[in-house]
Amino acid sequence: MGIYLINFMKKIAIFPGSFDPYTKGHHDIVMRGLNLFDELIIGIGYNVAKKSRYFEIDGMVDKIEKLYTDEPRVKVVVYNELTSNLAKAHGANFLIRGLRNTTDFEYENTISQMNRKLNPDLETVFLITSPQFAAVSSTVIREVHKFGADVSEYLPYEV
Repeated sequence: MGIYLINFMKKIAIFPGSFDPYTKGHHDIVMRGLNLFDELIIGIGYNVAKKSRYFEIDGMVDKIEKLYTDEPRVKVVVYNELTSNLAKAHGANFLIRGLRNTTDFEYENTISQMNRKLNPDLETVFLITSPQFAAVSSTVIREVHKFGADVSEYLPYEV
């Protein structure tokens, strides 16, 4: 009779980003991530490279939490620290990131390497964006919204 080791550790993933705004593409990554992980934490971080936010963080937290009211495995946190430290604080060993194109890969790969250096137990999982969301970016959505155009087809909530 063999000995079987059963891993009872929850697989917890952090989905970090500025989410300014949170798009249907982000929502798609979360829903697909729930097929891989026991718990998914959407981490809304302050991006030091961005001067200010277009959409208020508190409002975005509200909208995202309402979106997942019926999904207890999703939670939302706001953070202002290294993502690798956020993962440690929440017992997460995975980061989940969506990739739209090779430019995203180059950027995310660099960040992934640094996160792994800072926290060797942290593994980054890349999900390729679903084709219908490949052209959707928060930057483009902000620009379109700023000039008064309708962005509702790109967002999973009302603005």
